[in-house]
Amino acid sequence: MDTSRSGEIMKSSTSVGASSPVNGKQGNDWDTRRKRKIADITQALSVSPVDVAALRRMAISEGGLLTDEIRCQVWPRLLNVPLSVLDQEPEMVERENNKDYNQVLLDVQRSLRRFPPGMPDEQREGLQEELINIILRVLKRNPQLHYYQGYHDIVVTFLLVLEERLATALVEKLSTHHLRDFMDPTMDNTKHILNYLMPIIERVNPEVHDFMQQAEVGTVFALSWLITWFGHVLSDFRHVVRLYDFFLACHPLMPIYFAAVIVLYREEEVLECECDMAMVHHLLSQIPQDLPYETLISRAGDLFVQFPPSELAKEAASHESMASSTFKDFDLASTQQRPDSVLRRRRRQKQAALESTATSSAVAQPSAARRFVRLAVMGLTVALGAAALAVVNTALEWAPKLDLFP
Repeated sequence: MDTSRSGEIMKSSTSVGASSPVNGKQGNDWDTRRKRKIADITQALSVSPVDVAALRRMAISEGGLLTDEIRCQVWPRLLNVPLSVLDQEPEMVERENNKDYNQVLLDVQRSLRRFPPGMPDEQREGLQEELINIILRVLKRNPQLHYYQGYHDIVVTFLLVLEERLATALVEKLSTHHLRDFMDPTMDNTKHILNYLMPIIERVNPEVHDFMQQAEVGTVFALSWLITWFGHVLSDFRHVVRLYDFFLACHPLMPIYFAAVIVLYREEEVLECECDMAMVHHLLSQIPQDLPYETLISRAGDLFVQFPPSELAKEAASHESMASSTFKDFDLASTQQRPDSVLRRRRRQKQAALESTATSSAVAQPSAARRFVRLAVMGLTVALGAAALAVVNTALEWAPKLDLFP
């Protein structure tokens, strides 16, 4: 199987970006920018050494890497995986007596929706066999890694874009770097990463933060988002690979920033929900499929620059209660629904007070500040700005420590 098969499998993802305009003058403008971007990517790939920083900027900016054919060339560069791996014959994987095989098999068998609709059964079954091989091969080569449910959602994304050998190499590099915390024997490090979520939300929108804290919803609703890079929860493959472009070009904690901007984007829904753990959890775990992805990607980059992980690390470490340790805790809490009408009433009273005293400077100032924060968080900055450039620079500063770049 060669790299061109990705174009046959996923044609829908090779024509436009996840959120690109498609008609009228706006469509013509997008076509012009798209052609220019393809030329810039080609130029970055053609120089020696390859201009990895430029490729990262292309992956972050509007539309991402545009096509799966381009991803076949750029994703390996972002992870410093040489294309020479295509010359290496992948080793056979022993399935019998493999401690992970049965669970991997079950997960892969349940992954039917991750394959393109209408794909012939024979082709899909062949890809599922390759998916099992990739997972078991990576685990065999790296015995320090532990399989987790959801890992296959990440692997299948790479397999649908790349061929088996290249997908194996990229998944292995990703597993020993970006995904390393998720592949520990325990979930302690995964919970620690989830602990970054609430401090980000608190800095941008204290009201949403306080509401979620009062509801005791925790962060388990975002667990599947984080450990699958949203591959498990998004139905449109174009959106999944667009996010993978972004995450591969950035710091490994970027997915938690993206999770935060999704929650912030849904501010009104969250605050209108009954302040009850089970109800808020249910609302947040049902991720909308029509998100403004380019807007949210830009805002995630902005927040990463405004509130870098180094600034949040101490606070995240001191908020152990924000992450539920097991789903059993959620199940128990959901049977003891505790709606907090006091908080909701207080919020309504606060809003009424703001509206009735709009001319008061004491009230006008925080009201204006809140409008500014909302605009700052949700404003559209689809062009590659200073914030995105800083994200690239931070990724480049971080990556050499892990030997990701030449």
